[in-house]
Amino acid sequence: MPTYTAPTRDARFVINEVLDLASYGNLPGFESATPDLVDTILSEAGKFTAEVLAPLNRSGDEQGCTRHLDGSVSTPDGFKEAYAQFVEAGWGTLTAPEEFGGQGLPHVVGFAMEEFISSSNQAFGMYPGLANGAVSAIIAAGSQEQKEKYLPRMIAGEWLGTMNLTEPQCGTDLGLIRTKAEPLDDGSYAITGTKIFISAGEHDLTENIIHLVLAKTPGAPDSSKGISLFIVPKVLVNDDGSLGERNGVVCGSIEEKMGIHGNSTCLLNYDGAKGWLVGEENKGLAAMFVMMNAARLGVGIQGLSQAEVAYQNGVTYALDRRQGRALTGPAEPGEKADPIFVHPDVRRMLMDAKAFTEGMRALALWTALEVDMTHRAADEKDRKTADQLVGLLTPVIKGYGTDKGYEIATNMQQVYGGHGYIREWGMEQFVRDARIAQIYEGTNGVQAMDLCGRKLPSKGGAAIQAFFKLVGEDVGAAKDDEALAPLADKLEKALGEQQAATMWFMQNAMQNPNNLGAGAHHYMHLMGIVCLGLMWLRMAKVAQEKLAGSPEDKAFYEAKLKTARYFFDRYVPDAGALRRKIESGSESMMALEEADFATAA
Repeated sequence: MPTYTAPTRDARFVINEVLDLASYGNLPGFESATPDLVDTILSEAGKFTAEVLAPLNRSGDEQGCTRHLDGSVSTPDGFKEAYAQFVEAGWGTLTAPEEFGGQGLPHVVGFAMEEFISSSNQAFGMYPGLANGAVSAIIAAGSQEQKEKYLPRMIAGEWLGTMNLTEPQCGTDLGLIRTKAEPLDDGSYAITGTKIFISAGEHDLTENIIHLVLAKTPGAPDSSKGISLFIVPKVLVNDDGSLGERNGVVCGSIEEKMGIHGNSTCLLNYDGAKGWLVGEENKGLAAMFVMMNAARLGVGIQGLSQAEVAYQNGVTYALDRRQGRALTGPAEPGEKADPIFVHPDVRRMLMDAKAFTEGMRALALWTALEVDMTHRAADEKDRKTADQLVGLLTPVIKGYGTDKGYEIATNMQQVYGGHGYIREWGMEQFVRDARIAQIYEGTNGVQAMDLCGRKLPSKGGAAIQAFFKLVGEDVGAAKDDEALAPLADKLEKALGEQQAATMWFMQNAMQNPNNLGAGAHHYMHLMGIVCLGLMWLRMAKVAQEKLAGSPEDKAFYEAKLKTARYFFDRYVPDAGALRRKIESGSESMMALEEADFATAA
């Protein structure tokens, strides 16, 4: 049976030592986020996820959700009780605004909790995760009346929420949606249509579900410019806050999926359901993107989380399983065979996993801090810069993070050999659950195009130039340190590869847009390498400083430096190959005619 232990020590290292969260104590919401409080939160979160959620991961996968004849849905055994504990402990309130019952803590603390939840039980974590996104959208675009009516109950965990975008005929191209919103005399709208792939669309965890639904009003433009956003409760809410009649939305079926079986992914039928406009008519896409961007960062964390839990189990198995002898001679002569941990190819997979998970954790938590800065930085210029940086990093965290997360999960399955393919060992579930993260909330191809087609040129390239400057400054400072200089030199070279690839796009994408499309995936991975390189340079700097003071946990910091060297030796050289792929253009990729793809009889 697979196991999970929350990486609280590593999270504390990043939050308290690398990011130095305590130094932001003068900003709103940070004053109470002391190292002691953060340590307590991480410790308790680790216990809850390991002891309550992780034991339900496999059973929830095997049992799945059940739809009943009346359209209601039951979650797997134990989920309802676990959710009650989640609510009682206040885990869903960590970063929510105090105005509506939240604790108002920095997002960096919430991101750490999200990772622990998703590693222990990704399907469970999607229930409150979708609600967080819905809360973000209502905060950003809802009226004061809507905020007061829905947010306190959603933040408290009494109600959960969803996002309803996809329809049978459209996914990424939301301009094709057909769901209609007819205005009613009382100011509400009658919502009619079908939505598919709705995570947590129906369940028994809460008595109400607040759906956020994209639909088109009469006469709206027949494109994405004609989309409006509506709040559509599963159960109507009376003026006094009590629950009234059941609304006209019902689960038509539960999707039969490859993974995340413990989450009820539903087809929802809306038949004149009452809904209320959020924000302005025909401006729904902008409001929904607030929710989508929050969800995309959450999905990037899912890529990290599945890699982490798979890695933990891969290490355990590699230390226990005995096959063959070490190439340099028997490591344990008294045994008939050595642990597979001694074999370089197994070490390759384990080191790839360690370098990715620790680097990605640092990147996610740093980005979370920048999310906080978009709202809480003292200077308007700093808030603007942070917002641009978050926009730039979001598709990288989602796309690169989930591509690599899935790769790590499959590599850890590989460590198990044949046992990794057998259900009882649990590794195949990690692979199945990790796979969806590359697809939903915008496929990774869409993330790559968002990065290259929208984020790079936005506002004259202000965000990417700020990123280049930031990395360059860290590299310059590190090159003055004899111990860090070799790492800084390698990151500088990778940064140069990314800058050259960016310039190539500028020179070649306008005349042939396919050049951008053909290189976008590679550019996203190239930037992912530079981002993780920046994190590893920063972590190596802190580790080296700590070792100079003879810390108690010396082995932890020494392992950081060794893993940093591995990352720069084994990950960073790929930057050059990715640049060359980008600069090969689109000609050979687009050369074949459609008929050339057909298989000859």
